[in-house]
Amino acid sequence: VQLVESGGGSVQAGGSLRLSCAAFGYTASNHCMGWLRQAPGKERERVATIYIDGSTVYADSVKGRFALSRDNDKNTLYLQLDSLKPEDTAMYYCAAALTYSCRYDMVYWGKGTLVTISS
Repeated sequence: VQLVESGGGSVQAGGSLRLSCAAFGYTASNHCMGWLRQAPGKERERVATIYIDGSTVYADSVKGRFALSRDNDKNTLYLQLDSLKPEDTAMYYCAAALTYSCRYDMVYWGKGTLVTISS
């Protein structure tokens, strides 16, 4: 299983980015997947999760600003980041579960893509 993230970068506060996560050797639509982030000196935070039925759950800190979607044909997740704030600065990781269930920790991880927001 390989998860390959892209789309990170540096933008000013209020700006937008779209992160992508392409899955290889793994069927995204059959598994729980999501994005987590970790800022320097802070604990890792689950940002958004997508279930096999396409429903999504977001951390309170990003609700209304981030949107997670999945393209089953491309086996790819997308995380749209809008109204970005400096506190969104972090390394963003795509992650995937072993099964369809989102009850357990993610077991597959990408290498991460860095998002930096300047004020």
